[in-house]
Amino acid sequence: MIKPLLRLALLSSLVLVCAPLAPAAAKKKADTPAAEKPAEPPLQWRDVTQWGVEGRARPDLERKRWFDRLPAASEGKVTDKVWGLSRDSAGMLVRFKTDAATIWANYTLFKERLAGANMTAIGASGLDLYARDDAGKWRWAGVTRPDGKVVRQALVSDLAAGLREYALYLPLYNGVENLAIGVPPEARFEPLPPRAEKPIVFYGTSITHGASASRPGMAHPAILGRRLELPVVNLGFSGNGKMDQAVGEFLIQIDAAVYVIDCLPNMNAQSVREKCVPLVKQIRATRPDTPIVLVEDRRNTGSWLQPKRAKLHTNNHAALRECFATLQKEGVKGLFYLAGDDLLGHDDEGATDGSHPNDLGFVRQADQFEPVLRAALKR
Repeated sequence: MIKPLLRLALLSSLVLVCAPLAPAAAKKKADTPAAEKPAEPPLQWRDVTQWGVEGRARPDLERKRWFDRLPAASEGKVTDKVWGLSRDSAGMLVRFKTDAATIWANYTLFKERLAGANMTAIGASGLDLYARDDAGKWRWAGVTRPDGKVVRQALVSDLAAGLREYALYLPLYNGVENLAIGVPPEARFEPLPPRAEKPIVFYGTSITHGASASRPGMAHPAILGRRLELPVVNLGFSGNGKMDQAVGEFLIQIDAAVYVIDCLPNMNAQSVREKCVPLVKQIRATRPDTPIVLVEDRRNTGSWLQPKRAKLHTNNHAALRECFATLQKEGVKGLFYLAGDDLLGHDDEGATDGSHPNDLGFVRQADQFEPVLRAALKR
């Protein structure tokens, strides 16, 4: 048992040691300024719907919401899940030129949820700005950091002087109700309408949709659009890219430069055999000369440890190769094939969760897609 005098001495020591910490910590906290949002300068706002957004295929067709990917007539024809996912603005971008020293964005999101289990708020609900440098190369410039459904923020400030071209990517896993770009009133601003070139049309799964890119411009369809200097239509439907002929009915309405069919991550070998050939023939019936690229699914980065998962990939690949051979034997022309084993690399560092690419994985996928797409486009 501790004697009374010893106990008193110990308590006194604790008071002497601990007491000074509280006021010091309080002072430090008081001296730390709260994070403040930058003050909004005088701005002139421009509604992007006044000159158009790329990736919004068949803009002549009526839509429930201006920024929906599929037209209103698709509701009830595609599955409810596909319809709901089509309301995300994945793949859309708006182009403009300005010499402004600061560029702001003001937009309202469709959904309250800003992020996902494997998606940052910037990737799911943010805007992603690229600028073309003096050599003509697209380079990253800035993002919004969503903190609510209504986002009114600077994309980038303190810019070097000069007129340059910009491309602003819209959210991957959220929809947009409205979007305006703001620059100082004295700045020059030139809207650039959607390009007239035929787009690359991607039909696929959550990976095509953009999971798990850190920001919208890092999904592989966006990367490839910049590299190939072509507009892109992103018809990735998370968990629901299944070679459905109801989606095919919309695909054939788009006058594409090339169709990319990348649905295997949401399918098994049996469904591939049932659906692939009919979908390709559906496209060919209306678009006899447009190249079609069939893509194997990537292998999960952990599949070397998971025999069942590895077997699923192997079986899927075999089924797609069978379909490709069948179509070639039947005389279907303009088909291209992309194997899946190398899509994420071989060091297991290319995915966020084993399935969905991280930014490294998306760059690796773009590296694999690019030569196949260039060959298809040459045709």
